[in-house]
Amino acid sequence: MALHIVLALSLVETLVLAGVLLHWAKAVPGARLLTVFLLGVAAWIVSNELPNWVGPAAIPWALRLGATIPLTSAAFLHFCVRFCGYEQRFGRAVQLAYGAAIAVMLLTWIVLPGEFIHFPPFAGVEWVVVPNWAGWTASMVWALLAAAGVAILLHRLWRTGDARERRQLAAVAVSCGWGLVCASGYGFAALGIPWYPWQVLAMPAYPVILVYGILRYQVFVANAWARRALAWTLLVGLGLLSVPLTLLLPLDSRWLSGTAVALVCLALNGPVRRFAERIVYPGGSASAADLQGWRDALARAGTWRALEAEAAELLSTRVGLRIDVRVGATDDPVSAVPLLACRESPSGWTTELHGWDSAPPGSRRLAELFAEVLSEAAGRLQQAALAEQRERDRQLQARLAELGALAASVAHDLRNPLNIIAMAVATTSAEVRREVGDQVGRISHLAEDLLDYAKPWQVRPMAVDAALQVREAVRHAPEVEIGRGLEDALPLQADPMRFAQAIGNLLSNARAAPGVRRVLVDAEREGAQVHLHVCDDGAGVPADLRERLFEPFASRSPAGTGLGLAIVARIMAAHGGSVRLNDRPPWNTCFTLTFPAAAS
Repeated sequence: MALHIVLALSLVETLVLAGVLLHWAKAVPGARLLTVFLLGVAAWIVSNELPNWVGPAAIPWALRLGATIPLTSAAFLHFCVRFCGYEQRFGRAVQLAYGAAIAVMLLTWIVLPGEFIHFPPFAGVEWVVVPNWAGWTASMVWALLAAAGVAILLHRLWRTGDARERRQLAAVAVSCGWGLVCASGYGFAALGIPWYPWQVLAMPAYPVILVYGILRYQVFVANAWARRALAWTLLVGLGLLSVPLTLLLPLDSRWLSGTAVALVCLALNGPVRRFAERIVYPGGSASAADLQGWRDALARAGTWRALEAEAAELLSTRVGLRIDVRVGATDDPVSAVPLLACRESPSGWTTELHGWDSAPPGSRRLAELFAEVLSEAAGRLQQAALAEQRERDRQLQARLAELGALAASVAHDLRNPLNIIAMAVATTSAEVRREVGDQVGRISHLAEDLLDYAKPWQVRPMAVDAALQVREAVRHAPEVEIGRGLEDALPLQADPMRFAQAIGNLLSNARAAPGVRRVLVDAEREGAQVHLHVCDDGAGVPADLRERLFEPFASRSPAGTGLGLAIVARIMAAHGGSVRLNDRPPWNTCFTLTFPAAAS
């Protein structure tokens, strides 16, 4: 009878936990496959108990249902592959595993895999299955696929350096070992060993350990359930242990015994719950040394993404659960796991907790303390970034001042030699005069660009129609195409002269680029911004030039001065906008100017 009760309880647990796991499928890689595996375990339990529930007439159906166990192992192997991130490496092996499982299952549907017999050592159990050659074949395939899944888990456990992942993999591997020990009890009857299957009595713990071992590090609410379950189990156990003590009392009363149990539970409720909390949520308090260690670790992060990664690693390791951290997050963060959202507010940087409702007070307080440290680190990082930007601006202004003085001197010194050269070739052939004139013009253009780039200037934004400005700029370039985004008026705030200069520089670069046949100017509005695109189908920008494209003297055209794009970058920065190189197929090169949009 005990064996029937245990298997019935295991069946109910397995079905309930399969539903729980399916509910949290988005938070766990391969959760749906593990749900299939749990349903397979439930089918195996039903196949063993069906003749005991219904009678001998159900034996053929029970045998066929039990024959699905190789397919259950294939689903477990597939889960292990996906859970460990090995789908690219073992994808073919998973397909072969499913093929073998289906082949063996069809075999055991044609040739029944065994028979149900009376086995006296299994006291209280009327029918026990004993496999034949087909059943042993199915069992071997089942064992090999399960062993392959465990081997993949152990391989990942050996290779990973992530402490949380190691604990999670270890929990799954331990649960697999537990399940194997429980199921081995039925091997006594198959091998004729006259022992009672005591290990099967531990079967109810198997699905709990398996599912909790996975959700423990993925879903906070699973830990809340585990804490409550552990606390109630300890309270009930201690209450029952107090019953024999009532025999020492002078009165014999069931009411007295019940009152004693209730008093014991009430008296121990607080300590037991705190003990359960420490077991399920280790590291629930923070010392001054912990706070300083967090500050030191977060201070080493030099970028916002590095700060997010370091904060997530520190808190996840401390609470034993994967935590998501976002710095500069949106107002409505969405995350499948507990989240710390750190953002800037008028009063400074603040960090909010999302998805921590199921956390106990200790863990929540730990997260709140960490949130304060994270806010301080975000503020320091912002101040460091601003200081670094100010230093870059100062150095840029210093370089521009030096460059301006140099450019003015060079331009002044070049004018007289250029005039002399132009006069010296006045009597030569037309071809020589044309070539010298081109080179003199190029030098003069370079001098003018140097002076324009280096001299201090400011923009005077006003309401302009970008579409009209672009059409004016391409009036003498009929080969330039105008996109649909410029068919209607496109208002924005810009300095008309500098806007025309930026467009002119980009068009000049596009038309002079090697291999160009087509040039397109298009625009689009996105929220509060206007994006203006200048694209061409030339040879593109070399990879070694992309990183320094907007620096002075970087040019993709052999005849370019290398200052056109640098001037465009200065113009856009002065407007509070930006210029960047984009990928917009089918164009090989596409520069995008981004302006703040004018009010309609």
